[in-house]
Amino acid sequence: MVDFSFTPEQEALRELARKFAEEEVEPKVKLMDEKDEVPMDLIKRMGELGFMSVLIPRKYAEDVPHAGMGHVARTIILEELGRVSPALSQALQIFHLGHAPIIYFGTEEQKERWLPDLATGKKLSTLAMTEPWGGSDPIGSIKMTAKREGGEYVLNGVKVWITNAHIADVIGVVARTGEGPKGFSVFIVEKGMKGFKHGAINKGIGLRGCNVGGIVLKDCRVPVENRIGEEGEGLKIALHAVSNVGRPGVAATALGIVRRCLEEAAKYSKQRVLYGKPIAELQAIQWHLTDIYMDYQISRLLLYYSAWLRDMGKRADAENAMGKFWVTESAVRCARKLVDIYGAWGNAVDKIPQRLLRDAIPLIAAAGTNEIMRLVMVRKILKELT
Repeated sequence: MVDFSFTPEQEALRELARKFAEEEVEPKVKLMDEKDEVPMDLIKRMGELGFMSVLIPRKYAEDVPHAGMGHVARTIILEELGRVSPALSQALQIFHLGHAPIIYFGTEEQKERWLPDLATGKKLSTLAMTEPWGGSDPIGSIKMTAKREGGEYVLNGVKVWITNAHIADVIGVVARTGEGPKGFSVFIVEKGMKGFKHGAINKGIGLRGCNVGGIVLKDCRVPVENRIGEEGEGLKIALHAVSNVGRPGVAATALGIVRRCLEEAAKYSKQRVLYGKPIAELQAIQWHLTDIYMDYQISRLLLYYSAWLRDMGKRADAENAMGKFWVTESAVRCARKLVDIYGAWGNAVDKIPQRLLRDAIPLIAAAGTNEIMRLVMVRKILKELT
């Protein structure tokens, strides 16, 4: 039997996330976009509601609502937030990304040390891989070094385009400890450590209100007990987090955009009158509406299926890549169609269409370009079908 329904708990979570998004987030979206300021009050509120804890085992978050509900639940939250504020959804999904190395590869002591505060939002997190020299080729582009000196590692280097860089307390940093694919390790660097400072803030055309910036480590001494996994396992740990948490999170944010495009397109086309009738009765507009509707339904099935696979403990690298590719491209397509449906008004800075388009574009490159997503998918094709 195939069951496409959500559990009562998941439906209740969707209602909660939508209520929060519409009643608490929506009134602040315009100001966030205009000033590009991180809404720390809303981030704190997400911690109170338990949105931070959804992937963290309940053992480490006993009194936190929604702890350990899993990937389907996470997708629900991110879709509802992305529908109203893709910037806030992207910030939240990166908090989850920062949790992932500790959840899946941390020791019991590391989990007990960091996860309880991360589950409540008392501490915020991120994962830092990208450097000025590139992002899609981690083996060739990561130059940050970590040299062991007794019971410490000394880290030196720069990371850029790191979401939550300036607000995170706990940062998973990928640094070079050797050569080749096994020459990397992941370290938890905490804000305030000697030798740690923030780099420049990166400004973009969209997702305004979601902090993106750099970190600079200069002779930053990190205790050995802050290393996640064994030395040399860093690339495996980081790519696991990116594949199973980062890419699906970006896609779920994009799914929210596609959903909002569908709602706004249907509503506006019934209100706008042209040639003496609502433009919803014009075939050209109807084709736009059906295109957006198909993109939403296909995207939704892709994302929730891959989330279900992860909740079942099944490997889903290709499905995660396919979801990220399809839904981010869909978000751009649908936002572009929404601008067309609105006509000249779609470009107005106080209207929703242009913001959704600006928010969709940066998601294409996030968590790996869509060309990289094709490479991930083709590996599965050649392995299973030849």
